[in-house]
Amino acid sequence: MDIKLINIGFGNIVSANRIVAIVSPESAPIKRIIQEARDAKILIDATYGRRTRAVIICDSNHVILSAVQPETVANRLTTKESNNEDPVD
Repeated sequence: MDIKLINIGFGNIVSANRIVAIVSPESAPIKRIIQEARDAKILIDATYGRRTRAVIICDSNHVILSAVQPETVANRLTTKESNNEDPVD
């Protein structure tokens, strides 16, 4: 089992295998998920005081806030996966 790590900004790294969803924080349901995670103490704020641009939901029900755009995190995830594939000879 390979461990794939994704940079989510400011030197913070998340295991790609644990990511369920990467979403924008703009909608009311996502804001509710963030508040519920904060109340349950399973929220990880990796924004360093900057504006939240991506919300990462993990399979452990942890919610991670990132200051990097969701598209950027997703591109890093897909680029990392394509780089780790074995070349076909």
